[in-house]
Amino acid sequence: MTAPTAAHLVVNSRMLHFCWLPADAEAVAAMLPDGVKPLPDQPVSMNQYVVDDLAQTSGTGAYSVTYFGIDLDGSPGGAVTGPIRWWDHYLTSSPQIRSYARSRGVPARPGVTTIDVDRGRVVAVTEVDGVPLIRTVARAGHCGDRVWRGEINYLSRFESRWVVGQYPYVMEPVDDFEVESVEFLRPDHPVYALRPANPLELYWGSYSPRSSFACPGGETAPR
Repeated sequence: MTAPTAAHLVVNSRMLHFCWLPADAEAVAAMLPDGVKPLPDQPVSMNQYVVDDLAQTSGTGAYSVTYFGIDLDGSPGGAVTGPIRWWDHYLTSSPQIRSYARSRGVPARPGVTTIDVDRGRVVAVTEVDGVPLIRTVARAGHCGDRVWRGEINYLSRFESRWVVGQYPYVMEPVDDFEVESVEFLRPDHPVYALRPANPLELYWGSYSPRSSFACPGGETAPR
């Protein structure tokens, strides 16, 4: 079904992940291929994460990623139950991860993400060609005794076939989380179409200094 690129496991990545109401719902819907449609209001999620060390992976090494997901109203043919998103604008510092993602139909391109935490203030910056593209500022407390676990489905298209990847995760979210600002800094870049509405309206969000996941846990090909 896909190119023979090995799946991988990541433990304890630093991850900022949240979902918003977009400024331009029509532009978001226009990014979807024929055969799929977004949920009402076209909610958009963004995940900025950093894997700091080789020891946190099953072999991919340190890298960073920023990617976007568009929440969908079901999968092609109704083959998948539960939440599902369309991959969009996947930016990673790792050539190996780009190859892995592209082998599954994910539109992976070069990009570097950094996450700095200082006295409860989280600043995540995504750069393309050395130029800042997105800057997120959030307030975050400390990890308590909560553990979130589950699975997220992502839809892509590889050659002429749909691919659904199941991505299981286990993460420890911080308390007192709040996104203070999200800046899309380059109106000339295609990712600008996914920018949030002003004022910012979030559906959900979290920051976790210890987020673990498999890429992927499984794959299906809806008819």
